[in-house]
Amino acid sequence: MGYISRISDKELQRKLESSGALLIRGTKACGKTESAKQFSKSILQVDRDEQVVALMDTSPKRLLLGDTPRLIDEWQEQPKIWNYIRHEVDERKKTGQFILTGSVNPKEEVKLHSGAGRFTVMDMRTMSWQELDFSSGKISLATLFEGKGIDIYDEPVDLEFIIEKIVTGGFPTNLNKTSGQAADLNRAYVELLTEVDMSRISDVKRDPVKVRNLLRSLARNTSTLVDITTMEKDIKQTENTDISRPTLYDYLDALNRLMITEDQPAWNTHIRSSSALRKSPKRHFTDVSLAVATLGTTTESLLNDLNFTGFLFESLVIHELRVYAQANDAKVYHYRDSSNLEVDAIVQKYNGDWCAFEIKLGSGQIEEAARNLNKLVAILDNKKVNPPKSRNIITGTGISYTRQDGINVISLGSLGA
Repeated sequence: MGYISRISDKELQRKLESSGALLIRGTKACGKTESAKQFSKSILQVDRDEQVVALMDTSPKRLLLGDTPRLIDEWQEQPKIWNYIRHEVDERKKTGQFILTGSVNPKEEVKLHSGAGRFTVMDMRTMSWQELDFSSGKISLATLFEGKGIDIYDEPVDLEFIIEKIVTGGFPTNLNKTSGQAADLNRAYVELLTEVDMSRISDVKRDPVKVRNLLRSLARNTSTLVDITTMEKDIKQTENTDISRPTLYDYLDALNRLMITEDQPAWNTHIRSSSALRKSPKRHFTDVSLAVATLGTTTESLLNDLNFTGFLFESLVIHELRVYAQANDAKVYHYRDSSNLEVDAIVQKYNGDWCAFEIKLGSGQIEEAARNLNKLVAILDNKKVNPPKSRNIITGTGISYTRQDGINVISLGSLGA
């Protein structure tokens, strides 16, 4: 199978033309290297080339010689190479010299030597429904930011299909796999994470049992505002295992560095209300299939527990919105206040423009979602916050259309960048 174009390819090209080096970040097996190969003219595989260790000690600049853009794959295996690249970019004074890919965020001490002015950074995620051709992309996020109504699209997606794709996930390695085959691969991914990767990234031995129990707690509480105290209790009550607060923080930090988890931050805004804004992030796996794999959940059990499936669907949609938002120079937040008013996603551009989204697996909760969206708009301080460019409800099933009150109802099978 040939290369499937990614939505981030345009960003990759643009940033490569803007800076001497581009760092592509993303969890293991999300497709970073394959995308980078489409733009590179020579490759150094730091984790495979046996000469790398010797040359790092004797002549590190030789590792950077080659046609440009030169791809430095899994650069974090030799973090000192960052500084050599930084100096090489300064000396060459040209753009598009290096592409760095890695599945681990660097330690803080590596970040001390800033790449400002030399490096641009691009985050990459697993494949979206538009990239996988599960969504037509007829309703683009770009259009929603223009505030226009949408035409009626009837592109039916049934519940069984949605659940199957939640189980399968968006890892490129799962292309053309059955949901059962993909589930096996995803469980193996989680096992390697618990047994190898969590200890490898810092050369610190971490208890696989405790890692697994933490992952299960995160999976059970996906798309929620679960805090550290709640996770401690959840692990103790459900897994019958004690885990100390410092260990919990350490393991969560390791998961973030591996980009296995990705928090959805709270939206900081101004409201005309006595309610206090909640500041805790929502927690998500970088791909919803990892939550399923962690718990060993099957398509049948998800069909029988639609409440939990609804949380997984929300996590899936947040993943999609993140991919599409990044293509529109925007980020994804959530809103919740002390009155328990909650809006699932706020997508905001750097210029302040924003759109609001509620996420519902079925069509039966559309009226409730519409009330939440309207209530949020009603309590905003209009002197400090502009109204949303659009109010939207993303559903799993049903048609896409604009309601009489101006709220868009959008099937996930129609949403795109």
